[in-house]
Amino acid sequence: MRDKVMNRWSTYEPYYIEFNGYKVADIVITSHALSRWSERVENEQGGIEHICSFLWERLKNCKVQPYYANEKDVYLIDDDLVMVAEFVELKDEIDIAGNPLHKMIVVTFLGRVSQDIQLRDLKAYYSWLRHTRRMTLVKHGRKRK
Repeated sequence: MRDKVMNRWSTYEPYYIEFNGYKVADIVITSHALSRWSERVENEQGGIEHICSFLWERLKNCKVQPYYANEKDVYLIDDDLVMVAEFVELKDEIDIAGNPLHKMIVVTFLGRVSQDIQLRDLKAYYSWLRHTRRMTLVKHGRKRK
């Protein structure tokens, strides 16, 4: 997802955005993230182009923040939408100063904090999920014996 807009003739906008120590030049949406977008974020508009342009605009306007200060994989968009993303260096792509550029791989969208109250504390939410899965496995183990 590169910037396509030019302000003046023969001058291009920078095609990367500095974000959280990375220079994001491309956005990749996984199929899981695409399905979660349609389930948990927007049913009507879901294409990859729409999601990439949405994320690109939010990155340009500094509307994406890390969810926790120490972790670099969960992000909060517009103080509402929770997203999991990874960053990978692009091969043979550097900026003018010679620093590597990155692509942001969106793994999934967890949902909106305003709609799902459990997302307000992700660590408690994940521990609850692990506990319920463990208990389900224990119940199934009892049935087999």
